[in-house]
Amino acid sequence: MTTRHPGLTPGLLLPVRPTEPAAIAVEDRMYRWLAVLRFLLVANTVALNVYRGGFEHPVGGALLVAALVVWTCLISWVYHSFRRRTSFWVAADLIVALVSLALTSAVKEPGYHSTVPGFWIMGALFACAIHWRLYGGLVAAVLLSVDDLLTRGYLSETVYGNYFLLLVGGPIVGLMVDSLLRSAARTAAAERAASAALERTRMARTVHDGVLQVLALVQRRAPDLGSEGVELGRLVGEQEQALRSLIRQQDTVTPTPGMVDLVGALSALERRPGVSVAAPSDGVLLERAKADQIVAVVSACLDNVAAHVGPKAPAWVLLEATRDAVHVSVRDEGQGIADGRLDAAERDGRLGVASSIRGRVAELGGSAELTTGPHGTEWEFTVPRSPRPIVIE
Repeated sequence: MTTRHPGLTPGLLLPVRPTEPAAIAVEDRMYRWLAVLRFLLVANTVALNVYRGGFEHPVGGALLVAALVVWTCLISWVYHSFRRRTSFWVAADLIVALVSLALTSAVKEPGYHSTVPGFWIMGALFACAIHWRLYGGLVAAVLLSVDDLLTRGYLSETVYGNYFLLLVGGPIVGLMVDSLLRSAARTAAAERAASAALERTRMARTVHDGVLQVLALVQRRAPDLGSEGVELGRLVGEQEQALRSLIRQQDTVTPTPGMVDLVGALSALERRPGVSVAAPSDGVLLERAKADQIVAVVSACLDNVAAHVGPKAPAWVLLEATRDAVHVSVRDEGQGIADGRLDAAERDGRLGVASSIRGRVAELGGSAELTTGPHGTEWEFTVPRSPRPIVIE
């Protein structure tokens, strides 16, 4: 099972192919610096093999070193293009490193201390770490170490130190690459969200200064036209309220993945006749499941208002938020709930209030209070913003 990362798509072993342009740009820079490192490494390989010598077959050794130079030029050109950087070429790069280690015993004198490629194999190791992240760096380090040990046939303190650096460096580079690509993808997504939010705010102001002002003017003057004007004013008033609700939803904060702005979700309830929502202007972010349950609780309260007070009876929803909890109240101006009515409904199996309202709030670890009388009915809910265990007494 693989975990999806922002801007990354599934690959051979892990999510390996970035799709976010910002992540691709970061990966491009990594491979460009890897190309610089590879040319330094291949120059070091040529110099050390010329200086140390120790070849039993000098011609074969020279051909092997020449092949490493040619491969360095070829693979650096391949990695320069995102389209060409496929798993095939990365695997081929690792195979070339493994073969060059294995051929060392064929061209060098018995008991050699340094391989022909030497530190050159780091280029293939880092390419696997960039392409396949943690597992790529780890697997490449293990294969290179085992290949060298089997070919060499002995283990010394210096050789062990080289293996240790490979086994530690490969995975660490893979983890760092994964972290950098995630960060680039998330930063780009946040910048796009901020830009979109700024544009929505600009459009909302334009609508407020233009369309809403005209609708308000029509609503005030329409009754002067007679009975038809009264109906026209009512329709215009409904559309004005709906448009204001839409603007409020669009002008709230941009949620992060898995989060919902409770202000926007509750503002959508203003589309119901007679419902008014008062909420903070800067938004209230909650987990999606928790926000959905709170909206369901408020909707159940409004359903009761429509059923027992009237389908167009006025109702007010007030949202307040602190660092630890959200507080929601729903109030109407009906005749109130008669004493014992809720208990009787629960005994008769009608669990609208007990289940839809109190039950949902209890599942969220919150509390619900009911105030009712001739002046109307008001529900007050308090729900913690962070999860806490439900205690059953």
